[in-house]
Amino acid sequence: MSGDWLAETGADPAASAREIARARDAFLSGTPRSGPGSGECAIRDVVARSWERSARARVDPAKDPPVTLAGAELDAYRRTHPLAEVIDLLRELVGSVAEDGRHLMAVSDASGRLLWVEGHAAARRRAEAMNFVEGAVWDESHAGTNAPGTALALDHAVQIFSAEHFRPTVQAWTCAAAPIHDPATGRILGIVDITGGHIVAHPHSLALVAAAARAAETQLAAGPVVGTRTLWLPPAPRLLALGRDHAMVGPTRLNRRHSEMAVILALHPEGLTGDQLTSGLYDDDAAEATVRVEVNRLRHALGGLVRSRPYRLATDLPADFLDVARALREKDAAAALAAYAGSLLPRSEAPAVVAERHWIDVRLRSCVLESGDPGLLEDWIARFGAEDADARAALAGARRHATFG
Repeated sequence: MSGDWLAETGADPAASAREIARARDAFLSGTPRSGPGSGECAIRDVVARSWERSARARVDPAKDPPVTLAGAELDAYRRTHPLAEVIDLLRELVGSVAEDGRHLMAVSDASGRLLWVEGHAAARRRAEAMNFVEGAVWDESHAGTNAPGTALALDHAVQIFSAEHFRPTVQAWTCAAAPIHDPATGRILGIVDITGGHIVAHPHSLALVAAAARAAETQLAAGPVVGTRTLWLPPAPRLLALGRDHAMVGPTRLNRRHSEMAVILALHPEGLTGDQLTSGLYDDDAAEATVRVEVNRLRHALGGLVRSRPYRLATDLPADFLDVARALREKDAAAALAAYAGSLLPRSEAPAVVAERHWIDVRLRSCVLESGDPGLLEDWIARFGAEDADARAALAGARRHATFG
């Protein structure tokens, strides 16, 4: 993923937003000296081209996008849309993060019409003022530059920061969006987006929606075909613990200690004794009785997924970090990086979690650098390795090799 898809906010996001706003105003006024891509404030090419498309479409910066479906018609349309089969998965992956961060998750169809807009109640009320609501059309020709519309126009995950939006009423927001494709035909089914304040400009937001889109495509591809119809099964529970401090199992958000326990048990499907689980959780002489109490609480939270004697999960629970580890053992750098959404429970100090986190992070970086693949190296640098000098050197070498053979 090229760095051009990521927003650059600098050390002072508010100052950056003001500079971008001046460049946008100059572009709209037809001042060539400060137009897109030139002047003191360098505008990303992906944004400059979107401004140009918005201007050619005669988007009115003062006019809100139209609402074209509402009520029973919208409900009926959503029920029959293919993305209805993965909306629960998207809620689990993106919606929970949006709610926790006081942001919004939006899912659109292939025309840019918003089918679901969910998240923090206060954020939803603010978004209603600019018609960022279910049933409204947010493609570029109706809403100008914005992450869902621009991702749709370019068929690529993209982040749009503050004043990069074409319309002034949207410039208090930052968003990141990624397209979801039909796994059978490759056509775009729609867009998944996270929208909020300046904090959404972090690279992890773009990584989040890109990973969610890939997960949705995987779930859609798993549907069994009967005759000429595809029957979509609800997503199986998954343990998600990468890039987050609170793990998720299906729709259930675990506290930090239970997150650590779930990760450790997933790493040991054969089961653990009380002493082994205690050692994995604590680096001191914690009482095994304390662990027994926490196991009972975790069992209650997960509805019987946890068993005792030995302590284990009742089923082989799929997990994002296990997917990455499996790909790394198979030396599949592309699959590992695609599944990686950040460090495993990054703030955990549980010895077993720390050890697995270190192994994944170190091995993933090495695997990407050793691949020599320019695309993987660009993705790594854009998402996780902005300060990784070795990765930048490897990318430069890979590009020279591609140029000169």
